[in-house]
Amino acid sequence: MKRFMVMLNGNMNKDPPPTKLLDLAGQLCQNLQSSSPVLEKLVGAMMGCKHKMYFLTNIHVVRACVFVHIHNGQHDTACRLLEYCKAEEKEELVQLWHEIHYQRVMEKQHTDFLTPLQKFRCRRRNPPPISLCPQGLKNRNYSDEVRQQLHRFAAEVTRNPNKKQRVG
Repeated sequence: MKRFMVMLNGNMNKDPPPTKLLDLAGQLCQNLQSSSPVLEKLVGAMMGCKHKMYFLTNIHVVRACVFVHIHNGQHDTACRLLEYCKAEEKEELVQLWHEIHYQRVMEKQHTDFLTPLQKFRCRRRNPPPISLCPQGLKNRNYSDEVRQQLHRFAAEVTRNPNKKQRVG
């Protein structure tokens, strides 16, 4: 931690910061997951410097920052952090997005866990931003056009379709 702080202070004016510094930040965040006060200090130092967007390219740093913000009750800050971070692991970022909202609902309802239905409703009410899902959200419903074709097919087909109908 001390080595990181010295490197951070020594590289304040370098743009972009050295990759060694970014790697060390990710490694520290990964190692300090269970140590809340030290992790808070580390996150505060990274988010307080002008290179914070560079740090937010590392999934371990993003995860640590989200953890600290949730721990401090700053759910909106954690959501904004996820929206603007540049980490490549989009699926994990979406999962973190959902975890933030699950935590919010649990605090609101004064409970320790959510049922699968509550989680589903929470995900539906709080979809991840387009920055986390560039290909869009998964839609498990058929489009109107496909639904109409299926209705037409169902009206034409009997319970025991012949070979021609099955092939069609």
